[in-house]
This record gives sequence, structure tokens and C-alpha cells, in this order.
Amino acid sequence: MLDFDLSSLYGIETRALKQGVRRNINRFPDDFMFVLTKDEANSLLSIGVSHNVIPSEYNFGGTPPMAFTEQGVAMLSGILRSQQAIHVNISIMRAFVQMRQFLIQNREIILSIDELRKRVEQLELSGEETLSSINDLSEDTRREMDDIYIALAEMAKKKNDFKNRNQIGFVKNDQ
Repeated sequence: MLDFDLSSLYGIETRALKQGVRRNINRFPDDFMFVLTKDEANSLLSIGVSHNVIPSEYNFGGTPPMAFTEQGVAMLSGILRSQQAIHVNISIMRAFVQMRQFLIQNREIILSIDELRKRVEQLELSGEETLSSINDLSEDTRREMDDIYIALAEMAKKKNDFKNRNQIGFVKNDQ
């Protein structure tokens, strides 16, 4: 989670959150918190983070955003002691637990979706190859194939019409 998101949840200024972290920097190793590079911060703009939250590259000033892992958010509870911060931290920790449980419970579904995605990609590739092969057929061959498809469709229709006819020669007892 990013510092400006957390400060909004905690009801404090981003500046105050960053000051608290800097005063207790030994509590935040690299796997708990890291500072975004300019490129990383600018890439947030391309994924829809508000320009008001992160300045554009042209106007990049102040301090770059901090990103916190689950452990970093948990560590924030030790330096932010307001009642709102305590309640927000509990909610965030519960959300992380629910996300983990969801991923564990739905691992098979996620793997199935990935497998389906791969199959669709293969079908798209084979479909493109098939279309290019069809396009390579001569015009006469195409007309002949169309005639065959039309004849097959008419035969299938006649077969269905035959099934719906009343049978003769014996009486059926439907009672």
C-alpha cells in the first residue's frame, strides 16, 4: 500500500506518516517498506493514480512515495497510536488474511483460468492459420465448398422434417 493511501485511511497527513516512518526507520527494512523510484512513481500515473496524489515527471518534487508491504503496515501500528489508526490497521490486517485465504481456496480456479487462457491463445493462433489457409484456396474451390455446405444443411433439414412426420402402418398407444 502507498503512503498517501494509508495516510488517508489513518486520517493524517502523508507528511506526518512519512515523518513517523523516518523517526523509526529501523523498524522498516526493505521487505517492509521501500521508496518508489521516479520511474515507478510516474508509472502509477499511467495506471490511473490521480495526478493530484503523485506529481507528473515534469513537476516531480518533494519526496517520492513510500510503498508498504503487509509487514510494513503491521509495523505502522507501533508508531501510529490513534484510535483510528488502530482500527484501520486491524481492518487492513483482516483484509490481507482474507486475500490469502481467497488465493488458497481458489488456487484451482486460478490455475484453471490460466489453463483456459493458454488454450484460447492456442486456438486463436490455430484459427489464424486456418483462416490464412482458407484464404489461399482458389475461388472455384471455395464455391464448391459452399455448395457442399449448403447441400449438407438441406439434408440435415430434410432429416429433421422426416422425424416430425406421422408414422403409418401401426397404431401407437400413448396412454
